[in-house]
Amino acid sequence: MTLAKICGLTTPATLDAALRHGASHVGFVFFPPSPRHLGHDTAAGLSARVPGSIARVGVYVDPDEDLLQRTIGLVDVVQVHKVTAARAADIRTRFGRETWVAIAVRTQADLAEATGHVGAADRLLYDAKTPPGAALPGGMGLRFDWSLLDGFRHPLPWALSGGLDPANVADAIARTGAPLVDVSSGVESAPGVKDVDKIAAFLKAARS
Repeated sequence: MTLAKICGLTTPATLDAALRHGASHVGFVFFPPSPRHLGHDTAAGLSARVPGSIARVGVYVDPDEDLLQRTIGLVDVVQVHKVTAARAADIRTRFGRETWVAIAVRTQADLAEATGHVGAADRLLYDAKTPPGAALPGGMGLRFDWSLLDGFRHPLPWALSGGLDPANVADAIARTGAPLVDVSSGVESAPGVKDVDKIAAFLKAARS
């Protein structure tokens, strides 16, 4: 069965909806430019609601040491965007957390980056590459051409992200064979505002 992560959760009600409807992973964003960014106290309150059977994923963009030190105790998995393989490996070794590295994809050539993270990451997250100058590296509702993954030999466990929503996630899984799917803006009513009904619909579709 395909696993599913609901990312960018910010309230107890939406977190509880993700847990109730079968998310395997829940994501907390630690990146101030994002409308989904959490302060430490809010994140701590949400983190404490998550049962041990569900993985708490901290989402970071080229994080500094202070941010990691302050928040690492709240998460089980570190998901990093815009970092080198060496930086990911350092974070993974020093903090002892499962580490995911996001690969921004627009063309076949972008997938070549994947092999460089063997030994540095535990999972790769294929996400849609955002436009040059975009404020965010993800969570913008963009998707890439899933056919780019046809025949691709994944060097590590992986997840599919970028532009997924309740209407297309079943097709995405069928098309790519993704073992894990990740959604953020696709279950929102406005940027940063999760919708409990969309969360339920997404998780139901992912199971189908």
